[in-house]
Amino acid sequence: MQQLIECVPNFSEGDDLNIIKQITGEIESVEGVRLLDVDPGKATNRTVVTMVGAPEAVIEAAFRAIKKAGELIDMSKHKGEHPRMGATDVCPLIPIANISMEDTAKFAQQLAKRVGEELKIPVYLYEAAQADAKRNNLSVIRAGEYEGFFKKIKLPEWKPDFGPAEFDAKRGGTVIGARDFLVAYNVNLNTTSTRRANAIAFDIREAGRNIVENGVKVNKPGSLKSVKAIGWFIEEYGIAQISINLTNINITPVHIAFDEVCKRANERGIRVTGSELVGLIPLKALLDAGKYFLRKQQRSVGVSEKELIKIAVKSMGLDELGPFNPEEKIIEYMLANKTDNRLVSMTLTDFANETASESPAPGGGSIAAYVGALGVSLATMVANLSSHKKGWDERWEEFSNWAEKGEQYKNELLKLVDADTNAFNQIMNAFGLPKGTDEEKTARHKAIQDATKYAIEIPFKVMQTAFASMEVIHAMVISGNPNSVTDAGVGALCARSAVMGAFMNVRINAAGYDDKVFLNDVITKGMDIEKKAIALEGEILKMVNEKIGI
Repeated sequence: MQQLIECVPNFSEGDDLNIIKQITGEIESVEGVRLLDVDPGKATNRTVVTMVGAPEAVIEAAFRAIKKAGELIDMSKHKGEHPRMGATDVCPLIPIANISMEDTAKFAQQLAKRVGEELKIPVYLYEAAQADAKRNNLSVIRAGEYEGFFKKIKLPEWKPDFGPAEFDAKRGGTVIGARDFLVAYNVNLNTTSTRRANAIAFDIREAGRNIVENGVKVNKPGSLKSVKAIGWFIEEYGIAQISINLTNINITPVHIAFDEVCKRANERGIRVTGSELVGLIPLKALLDAGKYFLRKQQRSVGVSEKELIKIAVKSMGLDELGPFNPEEKIIEYMLANKTDNRLVSMTLTDFANETASESPAPGGGSIAAYVGALGVSLATMVANLSSHKKGWDERWEEFSNWAEKGEQYKNELLKLVDADTNAFNQIMNAFGLPKGTDEEKTARHKAIQDATKYAIEIPFKVMQTAFASMEVIHAMVISGNPNSVTDAGVGALCARSAVMGAFMNVRINAAGYDDKVFLNDVITKGMDIEKKAIALEGEILKMVNEKIGI
């Protein structure tokens, strides 16, 4: 299981593309690191870069980028709307896969130590990498910005964690840390007033604002937790924005932040016209947003991933200031291996042609998975039609829940289409391993056994998923739109075929596997699933034929 961390350095240059390219070139020079996004902003004079990779490779790439930024950017000449204190203003590391926050913080400390010692740049640690709670908040560290840094660094309580306690007029200081995934998000307003934008920002941000009550200054918190926000005017667009950092999207998701800004802006006679994402966002955040806005319309949320993203983009106006390309803005899409879904990405004609070709894959296992996906797709269609049926308004949520469940089964079965073919290819690769020595024979046999077990597990998963999907089909025959009962009936035929076809693949692959205890368990369970699927199909078809009545 490969460890992956994300690094999102912010460089104080957003206009000179030559400088930005030289900095990102340093990142791209490191093997094992993938540059996901480069987002320059002219008004902020700042570029947010996103990269991901193995921890050691990422901190090497970050070090090279910080070094190059220090060589090319002169902070004494820097002007921009965004708070900043150095050429590389902030450089957070974020755990992505198979690594803890604690270990990510250790890598941040390693990077900070190297930057301080080798580059002689003052470095401050923040968030999970900083042990001192009094100085782990980025906004507190950066207070006073570059212009106030020459005095601040001389204060004993603001001695850098690494590097010299001396003001570096050209490079400034750098903040390095480890944090949870942060979404940088700007909401567009139909005003040019920074003061009014700030007022809305104070309304929503967790820190709120200071007010005077009975002659005493007190803090009035904002309405949203885990939210930082300021207002600014963006000359490039000719509008004011609320610049928001969502530090925990599990607490305050992006769609809740958007709606709250809309509410507060409206109270002040201002209208939200759209919004923009800076950098990348997790897929779930946009899917949740799409579902949120559909539910507000009392519409079914059991629609495709693509449709949910489209609803989210249109509802929040994420394409107001420029095109929104999900392939470039969603982190999972950026990291996806295109070969993992080669088959399901084909046109129907190409998929049929590929199946009919002399290549042994895709074979029966992949086709079984695809037939199962088509079956539950029909049931999902019935659920969506029922959710939107005139006169059934009070039942929209019931059918929306069924449609959402159907989408989950469909997506799982689609993944298994390519997984089955990949499993077959693993067996072929294992058989192709050398067998000239005893050691090679042993390694080859183990590889064949491992690949065979995987080739049994995948079609067995198809069986389980296709059978489970029949609950949606069954429910739609009983209570769904009666005009679509035959669609659900065809879905039952597909689901049963998927179960039986996948079981054939389980059994034929089992012939080459040595672990008889494992095989006995799988075959016994498979026979039970097949028996239940056939019985349930018969029950469903009986109801369908009764409703047809001819």
